[in-house]
Amino acid sequence: MTTRALDGEIVTTRLDDARAYDGVRTRRVFACIIDYLIVGLLLIPFGILVFFLGLLTFGIGWSLFGILAPLVAVIYVWNTLGGRNQATVGMRMMGVRLDRLDGRPIDGLTATVHTVLFWAGNVALTPLVLLVTLFSDRKRTLHDILLGTVVTRDDR
Repeated sequence: MTTRALDGEIVTTRLDDARAYDGVRTRRVFACIIDYLIVGLLLIPFGILVFFLGLLTFGIGWSLFGILAPLVAVIYVWNTLGGRNQATVGMRMMGVRLDRLDGRPIDGLTATVHTVLFWAGNVALTPLVLLVTLFSDRKRTLHDILLGTVVTRDDR
């Protein structure tokens, strides 16, 4: 275990540094908006592809339109949040990343479950899901607490 002194305070890991959580809530909201815009833009070429697939299959392929948005979003999250940067494009633009409390990297499955729990929480609680961050340690949301993850700034 490596320790370092920071302003007279003993810090054992990056996750123990209180500065890693400054402004995370606001950055997280804007990252989510950016990611929704990116997924929306990704839906355009995939929608065109499904349209032509429907023409080739005499309408059967058009049934994919019902699952297109969640499918594109899950693939996007699996490849970005579950990738080596542990952040979606929006999260990287806002300077935050997702970390596991046990120190292991985020894999694609954990990233997907994290996002599905986020969507389920938003369906049930709408924006009230952010209220948990006001009372939890490290500004963690409910799905962060359930999965043992935390969102931190990547510049600290």
